[in-house]
Amino acid sequence: MSSEKITSIEVAHRAGVSQSAVSRVFTPGASASKQTVEKVRKAASELGYRPNVLARAMVSGKSRIIGLLVAYLDNQFYPDALEKLSSALQERGYHLLVFMAGKDAGNIDNVVDEMLDYQVEGIIAASVSMSSKLAERCQSVGVPIVFFNRSQNDETRFAVTSDNYAGGRKVADYLVAAGHTKIAYIAGWQFASTQYDREAGFVDGLNKHQINLHARGVGNFTSEGAAEAARLLFDKDPPDALFVANDHMAFSVMDTLRYELGLSIPDDVSVVGYDDVPIASWPSFNLTTVRQRANQMVSKTVDIIIAQIEGDAAKPQNVKIEAPLIVRGSTRAIASCQPNSSVK
Repeated sequence: MSSEKITSIEVAHRAGVSQSAVSRVFTPGASASKQTVEKVRKAASELGYRPNVLARAMVSGKSRIIGLLVAYLDNQFYPDALEKLSSALQERGYHLLVFMAGKDAGNIDNVVDEMLDYQVEGIIAASVSMSSKLAERCQSVGVPIVFFNRSQNDETRFAVTSDNYAGGRKVADYLVAAGHTKIAYIAGWQFASTQYDREAGFVDGLNKHQINLHARGVGNFTSEGAAEAARLLFDKDPPDALFVANDHMAFSVMDTLRYELGLSIPDDVSVVGYDDVPIASWPSFNLTTVRQRANQMVSKTVDIIIAQIEGDAAKPQNVKIEAPLIVRGSTRAIASCQPNSSVK
């Protein structure tokens, strides 16, 4: 018997239950006894029945799909976070549908319209430009949105990030304590709130110690851009320490310093990143970096988006998750903090 011809009525007849009981078994969050669930699933398996989720969504108006809008996946932080988001949403009876947008604001707006065509119940926006009218578009059609790893100076929006400003200050404090005086920075993409906040915290931290930023380069969150920025910074009057706005760029910088410029890390220069992606702990990099607590960021994001969908949302807020500095071998050690330790 073809699976396309099997209906919930036939499953109900085979299981000896009502059609509504079959519907409850296959509806996330609906109530059904253990005995009923076992009988219905056994009958469905025998008949080769699969519920038509999209058809049910059209009837109920509830797709239980969350759209994830992401600009790029080059940064290793995002594939890891995406996996965690998908798992956390599935545990709550929702599913993730991923849309790639790129960094162009106009394209982001077009992709949002496409997402809304899929009847998503909410949108999580990761690594996207705040210059688009994304939030306003979603609000106009009643679809809740949470910004993930991006924030806005807007009290009417929900956003979840690490505490990027505090993270930047921790890097400054550590590098100064390690005896560095010629400290440089490689920036990310200028329109990213994460870039702005990390740099602001870092520069303020240096100024607190009466040290000016020695030099600045721009990598735009790309490995190629970061490598070129490193070459320019070390062409004349090179720094003795370098804070890179994320790990993805820091790996490229470390390779450039070692294999193109012949420098030793940390003997010639200390390097610090931001994110603490799994590769950061590999012996070949052993990167000192600020850890984004992805599990906590994901958990808070999922709580917020589902609360909005179900009408239980609190007042909009920008949630900032504390981000510790993880000290490894890419920086000089200081007496109060040994390698593979955490600075909060």
